Amino acid sequence: MPVDHYENFPVASILLPKRLVPAVEAIYAFARTADDIADEGDASGPERLAALSAYEAALDAIGRGEHQRDTLFRRLAEVIAQYKLPLPPFYDLLSAFKQDVDTKRYPTFELLLDYCRRSANPVGLLMLSLYGAVDDANVRDSDAICSALQLINFLQDVGIDRQKDRIYIPMDDLQRFGVAPAELDQHNTGGNWRALMAFEVARARALMQSGAPLARRLPGRIGWELRLVIQGGLRILEEIEKAGYDVFNQRPQLKMRDWMAILWRALRM
Repeated sequence: MPVDHYENFPVASILLPKRLVPAVEAIYAFARTADDIADEGDASGPERLAALSAYEAALDAIGRGEHQRDTLFRRLAEVIAQYKLPLPPFYDLLSAFKQDVDTKRYPTFELLLDYCRRSANPVGLLMLSLYGAVDDANVRDSDAICSALQLINFLQDVGIDRQKDRIYIPMDDLQRFGVAPAELDQHNTGGNWRALMAFEVARARALMQSGAPLARRLPGRIGWELRLVIQGGLRILEEIEKAGYDVFNQRPQLKMRDWMAILWRALRM
């Protein structure tokens, strides 16, 4: 599976233990293909929803212990059984992907966070489950990190999402800072836009930092993996700021110097 366009999933890291690679690949294949059903191709809305409902039916069958003929779901069933993974995170992901089909705006930050709870947080919970590190404090901080990563992804992809008629900046924030949705089409990066983005960046950074203690609590490879993920997200926020919040023409891309800084900061954590 290609791993270059699912930003919240730490699949490609060399820090991932080899014993967990098949499990992560199975989970990733489920998430990637379901996400593509919601986002890619020319299918109609009802067709997308029907295909995602078929994924839900497959999860139902896995929950009943039924044999899966499809390779993707057979491997997923094996991983769920081997690691005793909870099923709700998989249903939550599908719920978020279904929402992508017909929800293009979010009136409030609370509603956007609810979407993040289902589109991003399940990834962290499943990774904690694979490592046997699920407890209340870890899940709380993992949720903060995953939601922050999702928000950061939204901020760097404002222009790309707008081409799909999606706006992931809360509408009440746009109104508060005097930015009309039409200005996103005009790539207007004036003072109101910069003030709005500065607010959104600061909120995402605070959320990420609130979950950062998790990386210091978790031992071994998962802790180091998480340090790099956290510092990578924070670095993207810095790049957005350095570009004057012009994410339309200067979408952040991490280069070698950025990765060196990320590694250094991860070590200092």
